Amino acid sequence: MKAVVLEKLNDKLSVTEVELTELQYGQVLVKNLVSGLCGAQLQEIAGLKGNANFLPHLMGHEGCGIVEKIGPGVNTVKVGDKVVMHWRKGSGIEAPFPKYVLNGKEISSGKVTTLSEYSIVSENRVTSVPHDTPEELCALLGCGLTTALGAVINEAEVKPGESVLILGSGGVGLNLIQAAKLLSAYPIVAVDINETKRDLCKNAGATYFVNSKDQVIEGQFDVIIDTTGSPNVISNAIKNLSGIGRMILIGQPKPGEDVIIPLAASLFEGSGKTIKATQGGKTNPVEDIPKYIKLHKSGLIDINKIITHRFNLDQINEAFDILRTGMAGRIIIQINN
Repeated sequence: MKAVVLEKLNDKLSVTEVELTELQYGQVLVKNLVSGLCGAQLQEIAGLKGNANFLPHLMGHEGCGIVEKIGPGVNTVKVGDKVVMHWRKGSGIEAPFPKYVLNGKEISSGKVTTLSEYSIVSENRVTSVPHDTPEELCALLGCGLTTALGAVINEAEVKPGESVLILGSGGVGLNLIQAAKLLSAYPIVAVDINETKRDLCKNAGATYFVNSKDQVIEGQFDVIIDTTGSPNVISNAIKNLSGIGRMILIGQPKPGEDVIIPLAASLFEGSGKTIKATQGGKTNPVEDIPKYIKLHKSGLIDINKIITHRFNLDQINEAFDILRTGMAGRIIIQINN
């Protein structure tokens, strides 16, 4: 099968032939249909996600596919099911790391990967969905959309009328705007260094857009959510927290970087401010994915406002080049028809 492989850090990805191995206990074979690209994968390519010692390996962590085969012990999905492929743990077995064969040598890979024609996935990284669920929605439910909704609903607990500041307007940032609007937050201020994001943010539901290259963020906000992972951006935004302010960190600083809290005593003002890092918005795939599908069917979530580019598997390096520019929303990779 054709697969995207990270063979060397900070280099182009390989699109090459990889062989499957027999399914082990708790593993599922999925025919991949589409996959999303996440900014965290840029850190993975740079070896900053704890993966530097495990090369070569397959890539991708949000996708949609059809179950082709199930291994021993699997009982939460069956052959023929359409599934969301997600990195957050769901129901079922935590299976061993899957094995593939590359150039005659056995390699190990992640519990879920999505940038290949087929993937061997741990049972607890797939969740069945109705067959009429759009493939691209499924991909976004693997990470970007569920992280955003979880951060707003579960972590920040945004209430109607609360003000929200979103730092970074990539795929997750645009989803955060929709999530904040869904909960009737006001105003919703989106921040980015790319002026081209202005229309995307306003279309997704932002009340205002701030180009941080030439404009200072003013005012205080009840909720600030950072997707950039930039220590300077995070530190500078702390002063914008209101007396009930909650800051949620989605973007991860690089290993070894420090975030400075300026005027730290100000955190004790009001009822006490909080700064919290999130892991996927505390998403529970089994419970949350069906709810979010209902929101999409009702028209309350519109993924067409989020997806800006589509590529096929052979164009993966071009897709990542676009992602690096910061000009994209969510990028979708089309794999199998």
